[in-house]
Amino acid sequence: MTHINADGVLFSKLNEYIRSADKDCVIDNCLGQRFIASGMRDKNITIGGVPGNALGAYLGGGTITVNGNAQDAVGDTMNNGEIIVHGNIGDAAGYAMRGGAIYIKGSAGYRAGIHMKEYKEKKPVIVIGERAGSFLGEYQAGGLIIVLGLQKDGKPTVGNFPCTGMHGGKMIIRGDTASILFPAQVTAKKADESDMAEIRPYIERFCRLFGFDTQEMLSAPFTVITPDSKNPYKQMYVAN
Repeated sequence: MTHINADGVLFSKLNEYIRSADKDCVIDNCLGQRFIASGMRDKNITIGGVPGNALGAYLGGGTITVNGNAQDAVGDTMNNGEIIVHGNIGDAAGYAMRGGAIYIKGSAGYRAGIHMKEYKEKKPVIVIGERAGSFLGEYQAGGLIIVLGLQKDGKPTVGNFPCTGMHGGKMIIRGDTASILFPAQVTAKKADESDMAEIRPYIERFCRLFGFDTQEMLSAPFTVITPDSKNPYKQMYVAN
């Protein structure tokens, strides 16, 4: 196992150290370095401190674990692997994500899951433990977003304008969704047995990672949101 002290190290040099490190790598004293493990495929990295923007961008495999918070664009355009964050993350997590999974114990900022997409067996997944900011799943074209609503601050589980422009994939929200205003182009319904079977492996993984009880987590109601049409903007371009 390789240990790297990131104190005062530029992001470009830090990535050089990571590329030459053992498969298992620990980074200490991380402070805002961007693009950590960008394009990585075969490392298991544990980070102490706060990584900067675009952590795990274009990730092709392996695992990144952050023992704290992370900044914006976590998992930007990632293809495979896992990113595990034991705190909160900033905006635009999973931007254009095409595969792999992101697990966040805490909350996510604005525009998580924007432009997520899937192709055949490649299905990206984001699991957010607490709440997500506005524009969750904006233009979502595929993949799965799960928000568990574990926050205890009284704030809503999802911010304003969720599913804006959504035309593929699925969003699943745990708990009461009566106060959430969804756009007309999507359908919200109670999760059925097939929906719960689909999300159960990800809920189990989340609970193992962060020390929650799976049965208790699954005992709450879940709401599934899917697009009504593959072309939610059709009415803007077609004369009636």
